[in-house]
Amino acid sequence: MLTHHDVTVPNARECFREAADLPVQYWGFKDVGLPVSEMEKLVGDFREAGKAPVLEVVRFEEKDLLQAASLAADCGVEYFTGGVFSEAVMERLRAAGMKYFPFCGRVGGSPIELTGTPEDVVADARRLRELGADGVDLVAYRYASGDPVSLAKQVVGQLGGDNVILAGSVNSADRVQRMHEISPLGYTMGGALFEAVFESSGSFRDNLEHLVKIDTGFSGANR
Repeated sequence: MLTHHDVTVPNARECFREAADLPVQYWGFKDVGLPVSEMEKLVGDFREAGKAPVLEVVRFEEKDLLQAASLAADCGVEYFTGGVFSEAVMERLRAAGMKYFPFCGRVGGSPIELTGTPEDVVADARRLRELGADGVDLVAYRYASGDPVSLAKQVVGQLGGDNVILAGSVNSADRVQRMHEISPLGYTMGGALFEAVFESSGSFRDNLEHLVKIDTGFSGANR
């Protein structure tokens, strides 16, 4: 994710160009932080490099979500993630051929927080799939009511890994390893790369390259 503190970084296109050769297929941004024209150019950069564009939205009012869905359609995004579920948003995304992964569970606040019992979160994830969402966006490490890894494993166990994206606060090698144990479709990372948690004196590219090595190591260990 070319985002920090839930905002697309102003030099997102530059960061992407410097790291586009790395084996990372899914690249994302938020619907805030750049002019629409720059967002369209950013998605164009993704597509030209053969990457899949992802938009994650941290909004909760339907009017804002519909606006974000229209932006995603105009830009040519493939995955629309985040936000609370909306039938109207899903219809707009379906018409544009996008995948829809809304937040599951009781979410809110800034930074975002997930609350409720594990049973509540799992039940909501199942409900969203039954309503037609392609999957769910689970902010596991923002879970305030229990163990995030246990919760994520329960949601993946119910929905299947291909139907779950894990988002937020994956910011260490230990948490990357947990991602491989949980085995979701994918996980997002933005702030950790811009805060240089893997290479303290390194650039965004340096940190992403380090992450790729860590991730690949765990992938090999789990084969």
